[in-house]
Amino acid sequence: MPKLNQAIAAAATFFVACLIFASFPAFGATLGAGGDPTREVLVLLRLPSEHYRPDADYGDSYGDAMSRAALRRIAVGLARRHGLSLVGDWPMPLIGEDCFIMSVPAGRSPDDEAASLSRDRGVSWAEPVRFYQGEGGAPNHTDPLFRAQPATREWRLADLHEVSTGRKVSVAVIDSMIEGDHPDLVGQISIAANFVSGHPAVPEEHGTGVAGIIAARDDNGVGIVGVAPNARLMALRACWQVRADASAAATTLCDSLSLAQALHYAVEHGAQVVNLSLGGPPDPLLSRLLDVALSRGIVVVAAYDRRLSGGGFPASHAGVVSVIDEPMTQRIPGVYSAPGRDVPTTQPGGRWFLVNGSSYAAAHVSGLFALMRERGIASLPLSLKLATGGFGLIDTCASLMHAVGPCDCACTRPLDQTGRSPATAAQ
Repeated sequence: MPKLNQAIAAAATFFVACLIFASFPAFGATLGAGGDPTREVLVLLRLPSEHYRPDADYGDSYGDAMSRAALRRIAVGLARRHGLSLVGDWPMPLIGEDCFIMSVPAGRSPDDEAASLSRDRGVSWAEPVRFYQGEGGAPNHTDPLFRAQPATREWRLADLHEVSTGRKVSVAVIDSMIEGDHPDLVGQISIAANFVSGHPAVPEEHGTGVAGIIAARDDNGVGIVGVAPNARLMALRACWQVRADASAAATTLCDSLSLAQALHYAVEHGAQVVNLSLGGPPDPLLSRLLDVALSRGIVVVAAYDRRLSGGGFPASHAGVVSVIDEPMTQRIPGVYSAPGRDVPTTQPGGRWFLVNGSSYAAAHVSGLFALMRERGIASLPLSLKLATGGFGLIDTCASLMHAVGPCDCACTRPLDQTGRSPATAAQ
């Protein structure tokens, strides 16, 4: 009889757990439901240590049923007490937290609600969804390939490719949607994922332009060549393009939830370099994920925004490589300068146009890190060598040659009109 009673109790417990789960949407299923992100807050809750086990298959071992139900009940209770609507959830094993998305009614401040939720017992922290903008400027010209690529001469790109092309290095481009069938990008994307809801899934200018600078195909008879043409791109859409009218320049926007999802995905799927050509306010969730990425040896490159304190976030985050698009008049610690003016690159519709901005300077540096990663250079950011005669200018040849011994590129030899050194051009 005691054993029978135990069996009955266990069956009852399982039945209650099934009822609890039947009353809620599947975990994570409501994420990206298309609500208004400007009215949403992210609430981070932590389960006990058994909540996530690194040595287990996450899809099958994410806590037990009762633990998940308990966490969901906490979130539902929080939403009810604060007068909010629970609109989605997202498990985050990398940082041991679960993210619950709650909608704030009109007339109330998401910042105030996040502060109030953060004081609630059981909440790790809460934050409003924040927004970021691609750091690309309007082009000065509309003529495709009006000038040769600046990196051809400034970076001695042909010489660099004699040493490395970024072969098999995985570069995550967290940006707007990339045109994967562009003639210069066909076959360059290994993974594509879309973390944006409520906006059409169509190729967009900023992401396509950044991708081309990093990894446009070489020797295909059209367009440009990427800094790392044999790198493999992870096209992670976390931003979207808006345009006031048909004649206005496009603006690229992102929010902290979509960026966090994309960054989490990049880390989990083996990105070696992460390009973030965007800037905005500091964010604790993104900061945690950046720290995880950096701790795993992933190089993170971001665009420097002159309008924001410290160059904006994530450029200002410790360990992130910050890049500006023009020579500096004085040295800013941790900030590098790369080509970002009148740069021809890929654009939707199988086209090429000139672009400007720190976004595209950052893309150059992400490509350079792919070249260095192929050659096995350790401590990549620390291996960047600065050129003489300018603040923050990168000596790309010396940086890459650091991996292969004595400099035998074009570090000291003059260039011919093709951008190659005479010795290399003769090969």
